[in-house]
Amino acid sequence: MTAIKKAGSLRLFGLLALSGLILFNPTTAGAQLPGITQPLPASTPPNNQILTGKIKSDIIPAEQLMSQGRYSEAEDMFRELLVNNPADIAATVGLGTALAKQFKLDAADDMLDRVLKSDPNNALAFAGKANVILNRLQSSSGTIRDNRDSYLRQAEDYARRATALAPASGEAHFTLGQVYKEQGRIDDASTELRTAVSLDPMHSQALSTLGSIKLDQGSLAEAAESFKRAINIASSNSTAHYGLGAVYLKQGQVDDAIKELNTSLYQFPNSWPVRMALGDAYAQQGNQVAAIKEYQLSILIKPENAQPYLRIADIRESRSDLELALADLRSGLSQIPYDLDLRQRIAEICLKLEKADDAIKGFRTILQMSPNNPQAVKGLSQGLYLKAQKAAVGALLASNDYEAALKSLDEAIKLSPDDMELRLAQAKLMSLAGAKPDLSKMGEPQNNGEKLAYAEALMAQGEFQKATAMMQTVVGSVNDPKQAFAVADVAMLNKDLDNAEAAYKKALSLSGAPERAQRGLDEVARLRKASIEDVRVADELFKKNQLDGAIDRYRHAVSTNPTLADARLGLARSLEKMQKATSSMLSESAMQYQNYMTLNPNQPSKDAERMRQNIAKLRDKAAKLAEKETKTRRS
Repeated sequence: MTAIKKAGSLRLFGLLALSGLILFNPTTAGAQLPGITQPLPASTPPNNQILTGKIKSDIIPAEQLMSQGRYSEAEDMFRELLVNNPADIAATVGLGTALAKQFKLDAADDMLDRVLKSDPNNALAFAGKANVILNRLQSSSGTIRDNRDSYLRQAEDYARRATALAPASGEAHFTLGQVYKEQGRIDDASTELRTAVSLDPMHSQALSTLGSIKLDQGSLAEAAESFKRAINIASSNSTAHYGLGAVYLKQGQVDDAIKELNTSLYQFPNSWPVRMALGDAYAQQGNQVAAIKEYQLSILIKPENAQPYLRIADIRESRSDLELALADLRSGLSQIPYDLDLRQRIAEICLKLEKADDAIKGFRTILQMSPNNPQAVKGLSQGLYLKAQKAAVGALLASNDYEAALKSLDEAIKLSPDDMELRLAQAKLMSLAGAKPDLSKMGEPQNNGEKLAYAEALMAQGEFQKATAMMQTVVGSVNDPKQAFAVADVAMLNKDLDNAEAAYKKALSLSGAPERAQRGLDEVARLRKASIEDVRVADELFKKNQLDGAIDRYRHAVSTNPTLADARLGLARSLEKMQKATSSMLSESAMQYQNYMTLNPNQPSKDAERMRQNIAKLRDKAAKLAEKETKTRRS
């Protein structure tokens, strides 16, 4: 009977391993993961015995129910034991653990507080309290999320008390290690977890948590070893199965990853990180329907996690379902309004949908939340340039948006003077005002990102041939479908239709998604046809002297196909012919004539000379008119 009691003692201490969900995610802290549903083996060393209280062999059946994951039945059995003996500390701690496992956290707290009231030095109860707090952090409650730091400080206090009362307890050190991990104190967490394993080499949870830290640090071999050891000790450690699946996924062993993740999910179906990882695995296999399903299930469990929304948007975008992607991202933003990644992605998709005002608003909001954010500054300049292609440049230059964007660029460049893309974005924006910074002084672009930005700046300055050549270099350098599609998307955003077509064809030749490539090629053909039709209609309006309508259609043609020379010529003539043309209209007319000459270099020399003379006259007239307009405003 003595041996049975000792076994019961060892088993009950293992209940603490069941008292809460392991908190682990390979990319973000605070994720919800399943815990172990199997007791520690009988070989657990004596120093892991329960810390206080008298143990009864009657506890063992309840423990077995806990090990099988039958928490409700275990709760009933613990309650029955307490009816027979209300002072049974072991049963009270067991009941608190069973309640915590079912996320009945208030009731669990009540049980553990009851233990501490009668036994203020019960280390197991303090460790249990720390685990209950960690479980509370899984809540989607805004109040709990806002007070995360204070909750973790309280959990740390409880866990420290447990280790002080029972310094030889592996479980107490494991609990403190969990708290440190959630606080981001990775070195301290690793020390406590290693201590737990040294005190209790059969501590599966401590091993799997150590594995999670190694996975976060990119040490895949060490992580896999820890997870495998954890599984060998307790095959029902779903955290370890998840971690091993995550390692396999990073190593490209997708089938093995799916097997481990499904094992974890079978043991604990309501784990959002496992659903998330399964979605990633299916996405890698090209099974987009299954991937979206898993991401959506992850969202149902943990709606305030941004990653599944972003992943779903990736899939929607790959199908060219930009409106659906936007809807999914906005759904995520309603849950996580302060997430910059979601806001950045929403603004970028608005750009692709040519919703310039929405994009500008989105990037400005990001800059209010994160001043001098380089990506937001670049996006804002892109949005303004897109808007300028569709509207009167003069009105844009007079807007607060333009001045704010230039100011943001200046500040961002001061902080990152070596960021060529920022300086190129500034040059692109300045070109709207007629300035023409010398791009050659910025040096040669070194990577594809800089080359794309350089091509955009050249396009904005009317250097169409140079821009096309730069884009051709980028298209020729890509060597996988994703890169090719990314370049094609940038070309489409700038309406560089020739290079967009080339990039989509390159993606197709690299065994890219044929449906997506075909959709891109179809869109290129549609834009070409639409721009020609716009010019045809605009020409008719111009002949009828309906200049406002003609200008709108010419602008639309230019925004659809910037290299269409006839659209530039028609817009220049219409602006010049306006009866009450402003200085900005005349300046833009001169600029459009210049763009036409660049796009049509083979026109007769006499015609070219007359056009150059007309451009000079328009610029002179615009300058004089600008002086008058300034005097009028001052008066």
